[in-house]
Amino acid sequence: MKTVLFVTHKSKQCGVYEFGKQVFEVVLRSTKYRFVKAECDSLAELLQAVEKNRPEVIIYNYHPAVMPWLCTRIAKGVYRNNIAGVKALQIGVIHEVTQEVADTATAYRTRYILGRSHKKLNSLFDSYIAPDPTLLLKNPLVFKTGRLVPAYTPSPPPPVFTVGSFGFATPKKGFERIVEKVQEEFDEAIIRLNMSSADFGDKQGIRARAVAEQCRQRIHKKDIRLEVSHTFLSDPQLLDFLAGNSMNVFLYEDTGGRGISSAVDNALAVKRPIAVTHCSMFRHVLSARPSICIEDSSLKTIFNNGFVPLEKIAKYWDKAHLVWDYERILDRVLGSSAHPVKKEVRAIQKLKHMYHKVFTIPDHSFTWLRNTTAATEDDLSVPAAADYIPVTLGENNGLNRILDNEARTLYEPAVQKLFECVPLTMAKKIARANVQQAFVFDTVYRLRKEFKNPRVLCVGSYEDTASLALQKMGYEVEDIDPMVNFSLQEFYTRPSTIKNSYSIIFSTSVIEHDPDDASFMKCISGLLAPSGYAVITCDYKDGWKPGDPKPSVDARLYTKADLEKRLLSYIPDCTLTDVPHWDCSDPDFLYQEKYRYTFASFVVQKKKQ
Repeated sequence: MKTVLFVTHKSKQCGVYEFGKQVFEVVLRSTKYRFVKAECDSLAELLQAVEKNRPEVIIYNYHPAVMPWLCTRIAKGVYRNNIAGVKALQIGVIHEVTQEVADTATAYRTRYILGRSHKKLNSLFDSYIAPDPTLLLKNPLVFKTGRLVPAYTPSPPPPVFTVGSFGFATPKKGFERIVEKVQEEFDEAIIRLNMSSADFGDKQGIRARAVAEQCRQRIHKKDIRLEVSHTFLSDPQLLDFLAGNSMNVFLYEDTGGRGISSAVDNALAVKRPIAVTHCSMFRHVLSARPSICIEDSSLKTIFNNGFVPLEKIAKYWDKAHLVWDYERILDRVLGSSAHPVKKEVRAIQKLKHMYHKVFTIPDHSFTWLRNTTAATEDDLSVPAAADYIPVTLGENNGLNRILDNEARTLYEPAVQKLFECVPLTMAKKIARANVQQAFVFDTVYRLRKEFKNPRVLCVGSYEDTASLALQKMGYEVEDIDPMVNFSLQEFYTRPSTIKNSYSIIFSTSVIEHDPDDASFMKCISGLLAPSGYAVITCDYKDGWKPGDPKPSVDARLYTKADLEKRLLSYIPDCTLTDVPHWDCSDPDFLYQEKYRYTFASFVVQKKKQ
């Protein structure tokens, strides 16, 4: 087992320390990697731990405030990276992560970093872990994990309606607002607040006591009782405190540029209703429906809705999934480092690279998707009318075919339905390529009627308009995508993935990008339930062979032989749904005014067992 050194600091009354402590206790369960913890408050202590343990990988539970010795300021705008010379692969956990911070993370290993202090967040390490499930993975140096919701045995709620909250009394936590909000809606209630001193920012607890006094002064109803404590609670004590409330409330002000608050993760564990502000630090739970935001609903409404809006969100944020997250990240990092890609680099390219390296300017050559800040810009919250009628398939219009101009005419009603459901995403698409999305949408809509309660999985869901439109119409679709969460192969090994369980799996123009289409097809077959369908489209050009021109983002173009023989050989438990028509002597799609090919559909059904 390879050794992973998990480095954190020593000051315990600190949110970053608590986060690291909980993560380390979980990853110790790994059967693939040996994790060793080192609490370091100096570079010398780190080097001693490295010398003692000889790790292949070092993971830093990093925040500039708690590990200032990692990167020191030597002049205005000039910082020394004190770990640049450490030979082990180094991964930094980014706590104050934003999409911009993740997108601009670098791995230049320079001794000096030039720029503003925030560059210390994303310019020190070889790779980065962002504990932010909402992040889009546009930078291959950045990986993300789910959150950790501690295990807790549910207990009965208190007999008297009680609103609780906790945290360090840092600015804009909104404790005073909680007191005011409760009194706006209730005449009788208990408010319980826990505000302990903090090793960073409020070591003597002066601010905590001041905020507590401000809360007391805001009590004006005689049957509203305020209880404030300043004890730093252990993990079990904190969960008991949260379980002792009817609901837990966090009303932070949004300051921007911040990571996710762990306070909600602990509150999720006790399965009480949670109310929050529409703050970016709670972005991992803002998708809950009905809304848990006080800007959208009253405390009474949120309480009456119970924990149901949060059940689906918190379902997979457990210990088993966090171990899996860290293991797959380490697999990826070590795998990529073990097989470096060597390329011939011209002199000008070398000079350009050196320039970027010296001045720590992010190299954006790795970005392969358009810039965006959300998985979709369309509103999916209100279901559209499910009034779509699938196209009529004639004798010569089976499901395994060339998606050419004839198909474009046939599937035009599906294209129009996609524009009706998700106009913003459709507007980004290449018009002549929409026939693929239209075919997939129409086919999935058609096939799902064969099942009573179908489980549907979209592989490659980022901006997949078929998936988005189905969700807009009120149908449930599970989504996986390397940019949003994980690859198909990773999903297949996920602890919660149930094999042989999906009624329909669809994937629009994804398989040609996967360097290992054999494992791609085997995973789909392994996930399909007996009699389940796989609906796949691909870039197609019969007669294409390796070395022939193709788009740079494609691993290959598919041929008739690929579809008739090779792909089917990987899934012997599946058969084509009909006689295929994949002959195409004149491809009618031109990409980048350079590559001429077309599209083909590949629809199979798993045999009954």
